[in-house]
Amino acid sequence: MRSLLAIVIAAVILLAINCVFVVREGQTAILLQFGRIIESDYKPGLHFKLPLVQQALRFDARLQTLDAAAERYLTSEKKDVNVDFVVKWKISDSTKFYTAVAGDQDRAQQRLAPTVKDGMRTAINSRTLKEVVSSARSDLTDTLVKNANEKTRNLGIEIIDVRIKRVDLPEASSVLRSVYERMRSERKQVADSLRAEGNEAAERIRADADRQVQILKAEAYREAQTGRGEGDAQAAKIYADSYGKDAEFYAFYRSLEAYRESLNAPNGVLVLDPNSEFLKYLQNSK
Repeated sequence: MRSLLAIVIAAVILLAINCVFVVREGQTAILLQFGRIIESDYKPGLHFKLPLVQQALRFDARLQTLDAAAERYLTSEKKDVNVDFVVKWKISDSTKFYTAVAGDQDRAQQRLAPTVKDGMRTAINSRTLKEVVSSARSDLTDTLVKNANEKTRNLGIEIIDVRIKRVDLPEASSVLRSVYERMRSERKQVADSLRAEGNEAAERIRADADRQVQILKAEAYREAQTGRGEGDAQAAKIYADSYGKDAEFYAFYRSLEAYRESLNAPNGVLVLDPNSEFLKYLQNSK
């Protein structure tokens, strides 16, 4: 009797457990009866169902991330670019989500990725390389989100955002080589310009230095000539004064100077008339 009672109590408990299900925060749920959806979009909390004939399926309603591998696209200029992007999405309709992908998030992402990539290809094909990597990025992603949501509405998901993480030029792309060549050319132009400015400044400094040297030499020569002229004038004045005071002594002094100059040569020969005026003071040396 007691064993029968225990079995009945266990059956009641098991039945009670199968009559309720819990939807946690960040989840949504659908209720199936014989494989057919009879109710969906349950909010977090405790809910009831018929045991054995009804089944509750819960899905993660939080924001999901699709991190796609980088893909190569062509711009409107027929230039290759590698675009790496990430997609933020969530379940918007649990009924459609279960019907389309059987509630499998991996399968949903597998169907979502081609749609976003096709939209990315269309958006990049209509833009130039400059627009893709700079000012048009925000406009590009806004348009992509809008178009992708229209195509994925039957999946029961909503794309919240598409963000471009990186835009690269392929290593083997001619665009990359042309960019490097342009950068090299620009750097060379800057270097040549700086070199020309440096040469110009050097020539200007050198010319100014040469001018200063010429000015200093001219001023020094002028001062030297002025000093020499003043000295010659003073010497001439002294000579004149001396000559005026004692003409005989002046003549004698000048003769001695002449003797010193003419008789100073060690191997020189001087032929003079003994009665020459030049030998006057030698002859009268007594």
